[in-house]
Amino acid sequence: MKRMGHVIGLKADHLEEYKRLHAAVWPEVLDRLRQSHITNYSIFLREPELLMFSYWEYTGSDFDADAAAIAADPVTQKWWALCGPMQQPLDSRSDGEWWAGMEEVFHLP
Repeated sequence: MKRMGHVIGLKADHLEEYKRLHAAVWPEVLDRLRQSHITNYSIFLREPELLMFSYWEYTGSDFDADAAAIAADPVTQKWWALCGPMQQPLDSRSDGEWWAGMEEVFHLP
């Protein structure tokens, strides 16, 4: 199992809509995440800075293939098209990233 954390900004004018959408994530999106071995997925919001931190655990054996399956899913693509414009990626993110990956520096087992 691999723990993964990411961070991104949220545009202020979309705060309430983003919260509303994530209070009822589409079942097909959740199913695709589960099929791709993503578990214990949480998104945290820090106000007033409007920074979001996501955490999940990956239990599969080929993350690149599972991530590609998520990205290829038509329903997930529609979800991203809806949520993506509400987000503000960090300037410091790596090439190809939307949510900026984070290094795990501590874990209490």
